Amino acid sequence: MELVLLLVFLPFTYSVKHSLTYFLTTSSGLQNFPEFLAVAVVDDIQLGSCNSINRTAEPKQNWTRKFIEDDPGHLEWYTQSCRRNHDASVALIQELKLLLNQSGGVHILQEMAGCELDDETKKFLLYNQFGFNGEDFMSFDQRMVAWVYTEKAAAFKNKWGREYGEPAFIKSFMCPQLLKRYLEYGNSYLQRKAPPSVSLLQKTPSSPVSCHATGFYPDRVDMFWRKDGEEIHEDVGHGEILPNHDGTFQMRVDLNISSVKPEEWSRYDCVFQISGVKKDVITKLDKAEIRTGIGINKVPPSEFPAAVIGVVVGLLLLLVCITGLFIWRKKKNNGFQPANTSDLTDRNPGPAHGE
Repeated sequence: MELVLLLVFLPFTYSVKHSLTYFLTTSSGLQNFPEFLAVAVVDDIQLGSCNSINRTAEPKQNWTRKFIEDDPGHLEWYTQSCRRNHDASVALIQELKLLLNQSGGVHILQEMAGCELDDETKKFLLYNQFGFNGEDFMSFDQRMVAWVYTEKAAAFKNKWGREYGEPAFIKSFMCPQLLKRYLEYGNSYLQRKAPPSVSLLQKTPSSPVSCHATGFYPDRVDMFWRKDGEEIHEDVGHGEILPNHDGTFQMRVDLNISSVKPEEWSRYDCVFQISGVKKDVITKLDKAEIRTGIGINKVPPSEFPAAVIGVVVGLLLLLVCITGLFIWRKKKNNGFQPANTSDLTDRNPGPAHGE
């Protein structure tokens, strides 16, 4: 019994991971839209971007601007990389159109390249994936140290290897070194802990009660409903973690109260847990604390910037990247063919290697 109680009350833990990811989107046949757009993201925070219109890298955060002030060459580094990748991506999308006999219409080439650091093991995971016209095309398999191709991309296999040679991508990609530098420089911002503001919202008296948390950082959190101190799953709906305009996040967990008797309300509470913070944020299910007629789709004006604008900004960013910041489907040996390792030296999304 003592062991059971110990396990119940042990705080939840996460293996903290940090990531640096470059999202590149190249388009053909689109009017009034940049031909090329690249975005750099660390731990879900946008560091900077560049596009084919100005062909200049622009830092987006105050701490990255300070970083550039201390190391002016870094901005030029990214600007040159932006221009190289723009030229290479435009050439690549033209090659793909010819190779696949798809010369007309609109075409989108997407690339997601980056690395992830596990704080516990100190190991890096490298990834680089290409998508063409909304479908997986080819990706780098770090375990195999090889490129893998979808069936549609198989015809591109020989040309890719012939054009880019044999040196390993894993040796030319500077992501791990860059991520370490960014984490050291932006430590106070990237590894801060911001607690949430939690509210109980309800659209109508018969609607589910939404436990809504906003303003928290990082997004490594857990949120759930309890009854008599135990987590429940029945009649509970979990919303996605969404970005706010200020770099923080929001989420909600709904509880269907149609079968909850008024005298039983005090047995329920909403629990919010954030990685690295021992104290939970607990909100009792209390009718007096519920803002009815509001719900998740009608947030009060005082909370509009954090709860709504953040979502709109996030959606606009998705549109601007033309699904460039999408969640890539992780396929394992599903129609992929192993290939010899190729180099992305000329297409390295980050600063040029060897500098």
